[in-house]
Formats: sequence, C-alpha cells, structure tokens
Amino acid sequence: MANVAKKVSWSGRDPRDDEDDDECAGETTPLLNGTGPGAAGGSRQFTPSSFLRTGQLSNVDLNEDIHELETELPQPYPNEIPHNEKLLSLKYESLDYDNCENQLFLEEERRINHAAFRTVEIKRWVICAMIGILTGLVACFIDIVVENLAGLKYRVVKDNIDKFTEKGGLSFSLLLWATLNASVVMVGSVVVAFIEPVAAGSGIPQIKCYLNGVKIPHVVRLKTLVIKVCGVILSVVGGLAVGKEGPMIHSGAVIAAGVSQGRSTSLKRDFKIFEYFRRDTEKRDFVSAGAAAGVSAAFGAPVGGVLFSLEEGASFWNQFLTWRIFFASMISTFTLNSVLSVYHGNAWDLSSPGLINFGTFDNEKMGYTIQEIPIFIFMGVVGGILGALFNALNYWLTMFRIRYIHRPCLQVIEAVLVAAVTAAVGFVMIYCSRDCQPIQGSSVAYPLQLFCADGEYNSMATAFFNTPEKSVVSLFHDPPGSYNPMTLGMFTLIYFFLACWTYGLTVSGGVFIPSLLIGAAWGRLFGISLSYLAKGSIWADPGKYALMGAAAQLGGIVRMTLSLTVIMMEATGNVTYGFPIMLVLMTAKIVGDYFVEGLYDMHIQLQSVPFLHWEAPVTSHSLTAREVMSTPVICLQRIERVGFVVDILSDTSSNHNGFPVVDKSSNTTQMGRLRGLILRSQLIVLLKHKVFMERAKLSRVQRRLKLKDFRDAYPRFPPIQSIHVSQDERECMIDLSEFMNPSPYTVPQEASLPRVFKLFRALGLRHLVVVNNCNEVMGMVTRKDLARYRLGKEGLEELSLAQT
Repeated sequence: MANVAKKVSWSGRDPRDDEDDDECAGETTPLLNGTGPGAAGGSRQFTPSSFLRTGQLSNVDLNEDIHELETELPQPYPNEIPHNEKLLSLKYESLDYDNCENQLFLEEERRINHAAFRTVEIKRWVICAMIGILTGLVACFIDIVVENLAGLKYRVVKDNIDKFTEKGGLSFSLLLWATLNASVVMVGSVVVAFIEPVAAGSGIPQIKCYLNGVKIPHVVRLKTLVIKVCGVILSVVGGLAVGKEGPMIHSGAVIAAGVSQGRSTSLKRDFKIFEYFRRDTEKRDFVSAGAAAGVSAAFGAPVGGVLFSLEEGASFWNQFLTWRIFFASMISTFTLNSVLSVYHGNAWDLSSPGLINFGTFDNEKMGYTIQEIPIFIFMGVVGGILGALFNALNYWLTMFRIRYIHRPCLQVIEAVLVAAVTAAVGFVMIYCSRDCQPIQGSSVAYPLQLFCADGEYNSMATAFFNTPEKSVVSLFHDPPGSYNPMTLGMFTLIYFFLACWTYGLTVSGGVFIPSLLIGAAWGRLFGISLSYLAKGSIWADPGKYALMGAAAQLGGIVRMTLSLTVIMMEATGNVTYGFPIMLVLMTAKIVGDYFVEGLYDMHIQLQSVPFLHWEAPVTSHSLTAREVMSTPVICLQRIERVGFVVDILSDTSSNHNGFPVVDKSSNTTQMGRLRGLILRSQLIVLLKHKVFMERAKLSRVQRRLKLKDFRDAYPRFPPIQSIHVSQDERECMIDLSEFMNPSPYTVPQEASLPRVFKLFRALGLRHLVVVNNCNEVMGMVTRKDLARYRLGKEGLEELSLAQT
C-alpha cells in the first residue's frame, strides 16, 4: 500500500515519514493491481473504468503535514515491486504556474504603484545575488572538505602501500583501502537512505521535473540540501565513480527555493521580506537561476550555466529572466573564485573559477586542420554508441533496483559493496600494471611506486588512485608517452562498468565527471593510435583527442548539445575548439538517440513521472479534448454550503485539487455554465479562517481575507482533517466569488490533443477546463491526461495509470 508507493520513487521511502511542504493529505495508495484500502470506498461508487478515469484527477495538494492523522500500521516490505516502465504514477502532483487573477489579486496589483514595482524588481536582483553567493560558498565548502579528506585518505593508503611493498603483505593495503572506502560510503549512503532519499544521485532529473511543473516530494527542502552536501562529500572521498559537480545543480536549486521565499518551514523561521514571491510561478524562476548558478560554480562556466538552465532545466523562459540568471551565475563563479584563491594563498589571483578546471591547452599543439573533421565526427559516433550502451545497461540495472533493492538497508549494503569492489578493482589494476613512467615533471598528486624503479611511478595509479577530477586533468595535459595504450584500454573498460553500476546507488553524486573521465581515457587512447599512424606528428596530440573523447562520451550519455559545448569551451578557456566540440556533441546525440534516450529522460520515465515534453506526440491529431479529458468533474456553485465543501475535500476517493465554479443548472444531467475555478488550497484557507455566511443573503461574519493569508499558508497548506467545522457551521454558506479565478483557461471539447497540449504546456497550467458550445463544463484536462500519451516504437501508445 503506502509502502508500495514509496518504492518506485526517487525518495525510496514513505512520504509520510517527514513533515514536508510536499506531502499528500489523507491519501491511501492502492496496490498496482488496484487493490487495497485506497482503491475503493468513500461516498461515491465507481465502476473500475470510471475509477481509473477519476484517478486522473487525483490532484490532492501534496503540501500537507499529516503524521498524526495516519493510523494505518506500517506494512511489511514486499520482496519484489511489480514495476512496469509503461506506467504513469498518480502520486506525482502538479505545480500551478498560472497566477490566480481573482478579486484579491487584482485589487493588490492596482494598489501597487510604479515605485513599488521598482522595489519588487530590485528584490529580484537581490535574491539572485544571494543565490549566487550562497551557491558559491556551498561549492567552496564541498571542494575544501573533499580535498582535505581525500588527501588524508590517499596519504594514509600510499604510506601503507609503500611500506608493505618492501616488506611484503600488500593484501593488508588492499584491505585498508577497501575498508576506508566502504566505511566512508556507508556513512554517506545511510544519511541518504534513512534521512532524505531524494538527495540521492545528481538531482538533475528531479530539478528538471520541478521546473517542468511536477511536484517532487522533499526536492527543495533545507534538509535535502544538508544531506546532499554531506552525501556528495562522502561519496567522492569514498572513491566511488561519481563527481561533485552534478549535485551542485540540485544544491543551487534548493538554495534558490529557500532564499526566494524569505523563510524556512524546516527551521520554523519567517523573515517576512520576500512575501510577494510566495507562489509557484516566482519560485520556479528563482529555481532556474539556482540551477544555473550550480553549473557555474561547478565548471566556472556562467554562460554555460544559463544555457544549461535553458536547454535541460527550465520549461518556461522569458527575456528578463535570462539576464537575472546570468547575473546569479556570474556572482556564483566569482564567489567561488574569490574564496578559493584566498584559501590557496593567492588572494589576488582569481584563477579557480570552478570546482573543476580543465587547465589551459597549448594553442600550438591544439590547432586542428580540415582533415581532422571526419575524425572528430567518428569520435562522436563512438561516443554516441558507448553512451547508448551505458544508458541501456543502467536502464536494466535501475529496473532491477526498483523491483528488488527497495529497502533502505539493502540500498546501503549495495553502496558499500560497490565502494569495496571499486577499491579492490583499482588496487588489482595498479598491482598488475607494469606501466612505469619517470616522476620528473609529473603533476601526479599521490605517485605510487610499487614495483617500479626508483624515480618512477605507476601510471595506472594516476587514473585510479586520485579523485576523478584530477584524473581528468591528467589525461588532458600529461605529455605524450605518459600512458601505455594497454593501461588506457583496461582503465576505460573497467571504469565504464564501475560508473554504470554506481549511477543509481542511494548516494549523492553526479555522472558528469565519470563520463568525462571515461571519454578522456578512450579519447587519449585514440590519439595515441593516431600518433603511431602519423609518425608522431604534432597535430596528433593525445590531449586534444582526450578532450574530444570526453565531450563525445558525456554527450552520448546525457544528450546535451548547446550548453555542454559552451561549458567545455569555458572550462578549457579555449574558443578554438568550439566547432569541433559542437560537431562531436551533435553527432553523439544523433547516434545515441537512435538507440535509446538520454540518461536523465530515461530515469524520469522509469519513475513514472508525468513529464510533459516540448511538443505533443506527432501522431496524436486524431484525439480530441473530449477523449482525453477526465470526467465526471466535481463542480461548486458561487455560494455553496460549507458542509458540502467539507465533504468534497474530505472524500479520499476523488482528491481533486481544482473545482470549476458554475451557475446552478436546472438540468440535473448537465453541469452549469462555467463562472470560475477555485483550488483546494484556497478552500482550505477559507475554511480555516471560517469565512462563512449564516444565510445566503447575509454579509460575511468574519474579517475580510487578504492575499497575505494565502501566502502565509503557502506552501504547506493544512489538511482538511485538521480543520474543525461544527455542525452549525456546516449549515452556513460560503461565497466563492471573491476568491475564485473568474477567467480560467478553457478549451472546446472538439480541440485536438496537440492544441490542448500546446496551450497546457506553454502556460504552465494545472487545470484546463473543457466546455461545450454553451460554456457548460464537460470535463477537465490535467497533466496526467496529457502525459499518458506518448510515441512508442509501434506508434502512439497510452500509458496505464497506477498509484505507484
């Protein structure tokens, strides 16, 4: 039941375990086969087909805190979750990016003069600056802590290996390395699995869904940020094949969501400074800025951050937002640069703009000729094929995890196992390698001699016995001859499978750096092969091809083009390679998309999230609004009895979030004419403040509500079960005219699905009312009604709906 629902989510745990701004109220979740206490019951009786239809309108607000209201005993964990990727989950709710232009909103906007609007605009810039500063400081904290802890671990293991190389007994060194890695990763996995599971992974798919309009539980909480930061530090220090750059995007988004609201629901603190921005529309724009600031801090690429937010993140964009996001990105990278320069003892040398710096490439060696263009295209093809293979393997591994590794304790055990195996494989590879290189002039941080001669170090250790970021830089810049081709080939093969196994663990960590490292390794191998064929010509510099291979591999996995091109250019500080990088990324994306979709989109689909892409399926013109809408719809009258409203909100068999307001109809089989739309959250606030009338023609007894009352309740509206309404109050009336949206978006029932989709998607709607020629309500279109249609291998297919 509820335990089934939690297993097929990013959080991997029951949403009722925490008080959050994103929780369902009074909702019991049926099993996938439709059985269980939530599958039937309530005041209405439905046939199985009508229940499924009504389920599409299951838009209960997730912002409700219901620990004390849950009486259901915890169910035992099933051994297997019967998950199918062709499902659409009813448990994910929508954010409402359409402003409710009711009388209260219009009156407030009319009262605000030009100076007040200028003040609001200044506040937006102040918030963007604060987002940039705080994101940069978080990135500094992660970088400094990882550098110190990883350095301590590698020094201890190196001293131990050096000691036992002479005396014998290297098995103890292997045991020490594996134990240190497993212990650190175990702590990181425990805090993620048991405290905040949504902090697992890079967080990019979750933020992408949030900006698309899907409400992911716990995704922008302060606790999520704390666990994310701690988790990524422990994951990187623990030697897993992860990077710390991806999670910076999630961290920046959480910072933006918190700062823009001027309060913390977790800390129970309200600073009353940014009350105007307490609605989904404003919050979404600031989260876009936070995601861009995270990219900027990670790679020192402010322009790339803006383009990432545009290409991968934000589903809604405008010209004014672009400049503010670029400002937040620039402040973020400048803050990181300033703090790290002081930390490294060069207060005036701003040369560390990001968490990873690819270094400066030699322009003389890094030139390219027209003859190399086909070589770059071929590398893009290889990157696309390897990326598709990576995604396909990770797809089946993720399906296995969803079905079998769904308990937190099993997730921790798997993470510990991967950490131990990673250390053991790395040690064995270093031990078996005989690739010895002279140590003079080498930039290796922790050179391992092992069985090499004095004055030499083991080259395989450069790749394995280091943080992934430093390994990438070594592959880019180490001089020709620093790596044996066999070393690079074995490393590419082993690290490819380790990174694939690692992505999806219940730990915090991104896929950016492991992808770059895999690509840099096979790219450098490709460059070495070319240099053999070209008899050591200067154009066949291995570092150049390592850069192209890194771009090809990352593009083949995540399928980013525009933003990744600029990020690579900014991170290398070399505009010369803009065209080859773009060519490689485009080729990798085209080839990869032919086989399987990108990693982030694949994981969004596996979690059954109702994600709306840019366009409707191309073959869907035959469907009309009448065929896709949800019906029947519960409607309210402008003056409604309080008892009826309470009963509607308390009915767990419907859990609607939006209610059309209609005129009273003389025909019982027809809905009345549409007059407006009111949300569950608004009705909750009205009932809480008891805005009742004793009889229909009497004036309101209680004080007049203001928009501030609704903003104070945002985003955690109380559940209906917590509001006490006496029997006498149930007979009172409630006037909805002042609070409803009198001009909701509507669509005629003959409109085609692509037209409905375009209207819904472009405006960021949560509810779209379907009306007939007389403006009478016929049905309602919600996100799930549109997302369940997608283009499959055999044409247009309709996904099944389930409480997963």
